[in-house]
Formats: sequence, C-alpha cells, structure tokens
Amino acid sequence: MSHLQGGKVDVSLIQVAARNSLINLLEKCVGPKAIVWDNSLAGPVGLVAQYVTLKEYEVMKMFPLRDSPLPSVDVQHVIFITRPKLHLMDLVAQNVHNDSKSSSDPKKQYHLFFVPRKSLLCIKRLEHSGMFGSLTLIEEFKCDFFPFDSDLISMELPEVYSDYYIENDPTSLYHVAQAILLLQKFYGPIPRVWGRGMAAKQVWDLLTRLQRENLTRDVKENQTSCIDRLLIIDRSVDLISPLATQLTYEGLIDEIFGINNTTANFPPEKFLSNEERNTDSLSEDKKSFILNSGDKLFSELRDKNFNAVGPFLSKQAKLMNAQFEGDHEKSMEEMKRLVKNLKTMMANKSLLARHTAIAECIKEKTDGYDFLDCLQAEQEFLNCIEVDRASPFIEDLIAQKRPLIKVLRLICLQCIASSGLKPKVLEYYKRELVQVYGLRAFLAVTNLEKAGLLKVQSSTRHYTVLRKALHLTVEDSSEVNPTDISYVHSIYAPLSIRLTEQLLKGGGWKQLQDVLGLLPGPTVDESQTTSDVLSESTNSNVVLVFFIGGCTFAEISALRFLSQQEELNVEFVIATTKLINGNTFLESIINTDA
Repeated sequence: MSHLQGGKVDVSLIQVAARNSLINLLEKCVGPKAIVWDNSLAGPVGLVAQYVTLKEYEVMKMFPLRDSPLPSVDVQHVIFITRPKLHLMDLVAQNVHNDSKSSSDPKKQYHLFFVPRKSLLCIKRLEHSGMFGSLTLIEEFKCDFFPFDSDLISMELPEVYSDYYIENDPTSLYHVAQAILLLQKFYGPIPRVWGRGMAAKQVWDLLTRLQRENLTRDVKENQTSCIDRLLIIDRSVDLISPLATQLTYEGLIDEIFGINNTTANFPPEKFLSNEERNTDSLSEDKKSFILNSGDKLFSELRDKNFNAVGPFLSKQAKLMNAQFEGDHEKSMEEMKRLVKNLKTMMANKSLLARHTAIAECIKEKTDGYDFLDCLQAEQEFLNCIEVDRASPFIEDLIAQKRPLIKVLRLICLQCIASSGLKPKVLEYYKRELVQVYGLRAFLAVTNLEKAGLLKVQSSTRHYTVLRKALHLTVEDSSEVNPTDISYVHSIYAPLSIRLTEQLLKGGGWKQLQDVLGLLPGPTVDESQTTSDVLSESTNSNVVLVFFIGGCTFAEISALRFLSQQEELNVEFVIATTKLINGNTFLESIINTDA
C-alpha cells in the first residue's frame, strides 16, 4: 500500500474505500463462501483486496464465471461478482440453475454483486431467465477505480471507446461522470475543468447535471481541494499516440509481454542461474513480477527510453559491486554498518538481476529485424513520408500473413498520419486483407471505419499541420538525457501530452486557438467554484488528467517527465478508463484476438 502514497493526492484512500465496500458486502453473507468472478474483474480487484484479506472473511474458494458447471464446493454462500453486462447475466442464471439442482444443501444461498452499479436491464434479463428469485442478495460493489500507483488510477473498462463511437452507447460515460464525483468526494471539488472531444463534453454535461440534482451531498462547496485542475481528454482527439510503438522501459514491457494489473509474465529461463539451467528446473512456464513504484529500481527505470536502460543498469551494477567489495581494511564501525545494511543490499542486488534479465528479454525483441523494420515504417508515417501510397512494407506483411492486428495497426497509423487514405489505397488494402485473412478482416475493417481509425482522405491535412504547429516530431531529441517528451517514442511527442503541456504553459485553451479547429469535438473550459481560481504560481499545482478511451504507459511517462520540469511547476495524477497499448486498443474495437 505504501506505493500508493507519497504524492500530494493520497491514492490509497480509493483502495481503502473499495476494500471496505467489498468487506461490508461479504459480512452480509455469514458463513463459508465461494466467489465467482467475471473474468475482467478478478485481476483488478486484487489491487484493492488480495486473497489473503478475503480468506479472513471466510472466502474458501474463487472461480471464474464460465458457461460450465461450478466445481463442487461445501459453502453456504455462492457470490457472483460481475460487471453489469447482459451476456454475463445469462452465465449467472445458468450457473445458479445448474448448481442449485446438483447441490445437496437446500440452505445454500446465491448472491450477485454488481461492479460498480446495478443495471435495470440486467435485472430484467435475470427475471426473464427465471433465476431472479433464486438470488438472495443483489448489491452494488462500488469500485469505480483500481489504484495502480501513487499517481495512476484506472477504471479498467476496455470497451469505453468502442461502446461510445461504434455502438453509440454512452452508458460508460455515465460511469466516468460518477467516478469523477467520487474523486471530488475524496479530494474536494476541483476548481477548474478543461476538456476536449465529444466524450469529454458529454461527461462534463453529465457531471454538472448530477451535481445540480444534488447527488453529491458528500462534496462540500467550501471544501478545499488537493486537485487544482481537471483535464478530460477524449481518446478520439489523439488516435495516433496509442498506435505508435512505445519505447520506454515500461511501455516496451507492455508492448512485448503485456502488463495486466501491474503484473507482467516473462519467459522463466532468463531468471535462472547457470546451475539451475543445467538441472532442467524449469518447473514454471512463466515468471511473474509485480511492477509498481514499490520496486524502487523499477520506479527509476520505468519512464526511461529503452536506450538509456542499459547504461543505467551498468552504472548501478558498478556501484553495487563497489559497495560489496570496497576496501577490505574496514574499521569495526564500517563493518557494523555493512552488516546492518546487508539485507537491503542483497534485496537491491536481486532487483538489479531481475531488471537486467527483463532488459535482456526486451533487447532480444528490439534487436530483431521484425521490430526494427516495423519501427522504421512507423517513424516514416509519423514524419509524413510516403503516406499517400500503399506501403511496400505493409504489402509484405500481408503477403507473409503476419498477425492481423499488427498489419491493421500500421494501416491505421498511416491513415491518421495522412488524415485519411486515398480511396484507391484504402480499397486496395481492404481487398488484400480480405483475400488473405478472410471474413474476420472485413468485419475488423468495418469496425475500424466506424471508430474513425480508417477513412478516406479529407481535403485538410490535419496531422501535417498539427505536427508542425505543435512540434510533434523531434529529430535530434536525446533518448538518454531527454529534453523533450518526444523521447518516449524516440521521435514523436504524444499529441495528447503536447496539448497538455501547451495548455498549462498558456493557462487555458486561448493560446491554442490556431490548432483547436484541427482537433475533433467541442472544448470544455469551466470553473466549478465561485471563489477565485488558484493563481498560476500556486505551490499546490496538481492536475488530474483523465483519459476517456484509454491511455498508454508512454503517455504516462511523458506526463511524469513534464512534472519534473521547473517551468511548469506541476504534479500530475493520471486517471484513465483503461491502460492500453496499440494492440489492446485495436482488439477492443475489432473484437478479435488475431
């Protein structure tokens, strides 16, 4: 929990409130119990209440929610914890029906806890299935956010962008508005609100309506807030940043191995000593590590460009060797100090070995021709080089039937960099994709078109103008000692973060009038309190940046970099509907694991 504290905004309050909410619900079910999790929740809930905690409240077993019968278990209560999704209600009804028929205990009770709120449609679905009467308790487990780090919280809702822009379903935006209200309950009303994009404007409208309806009795007008500004960024304003390969240490771990709920899995053989390798002791098929600021070495490495990681680890290794070896003729006092610090030194040595092994795993991928060729193609698109014709590199990838998601990611990047593809090029890509990958490619392309990621070229080259006006590509940026946020992608500064930087430097949207017309959606610029807005030079300058539709680790690293710049004098707290990379973002839209 200590890794959640340390900033001006105490993120651990969110964790404590969510844990207490779950414990209160569990205490309503007296006796041994089993929890059946919606798959999307089991991992995130571990960030607020670990299994050790749940066992204290008589949770004997935990199972994933599937369409197969529940394993036989001797408990008095079976608790289903799910998101309010209709297809999950069918699974709950099926599980309750099957288990109640096969159970020998007539007193066994079934309960349903919705996260974060009940849904009338879901209740109706359960009534229609005939299982509603079999549920003893139907409650709300109010957990809007999952805390990832002292400056990072996520709602872990992967479908927000696709729900809003493909299905035209704004339900998730209501959850976002409610989540912002929760933050104001914990930290006080936020005096100044900025935003950009359709979803940002709709969230703000919902927020003001909820406040007007006096649903925020817990938020006191005169309460001082530890957050000074809220910036709501709709993902549709910057679709290019998620598609570009992240080149920070944490970003590459996510791109290559995937980070889920602060945990990443690596090939185990990299973490064995030579002796262990020789004895064939590969009992596990993966090695899992928790990656957050509780790991001090990781907190120093995570935001560095990967090219700076090797020299940093090498320097740390030399310092550590000097600590262990040093001058052998030590005084008694120095020996005592060494023994006292030995446990910490051994722990640090272990962390160094771990991150050296992780860096080697990454380097194997980033040194490969596949990775480097793909990166070169990306960087050419980002620099607007030959974006108006079919890319020979993409043609080769299709001919080799490389993973569909990889091909689509590059096509989408080319499309946005050229403000749409020429009709002939778009049709050619579509034809090639369908011929090689079949119907699933056609369905994927249809969804990408609905989501605004694939389209025919418009007359105005929006990205070209934005690139020059906001200096989105920087050629001679240092990766080891960066002076600009572009280091997170080596040459490209995330548009979302460049906007944030310019907004804070200028103190509002007025300074950005020249480029606002090139960005989709309306602008939000509001004051929430009657008192004077805090001055630019205030010592407590905390900005909450809220991404609707997801944000990447590279964007988070860029914000952390900005917070270290003296001229901005700002501390960021980052909230998002989901932590994403290019692949997971596109998968949520095209709904394929290809």
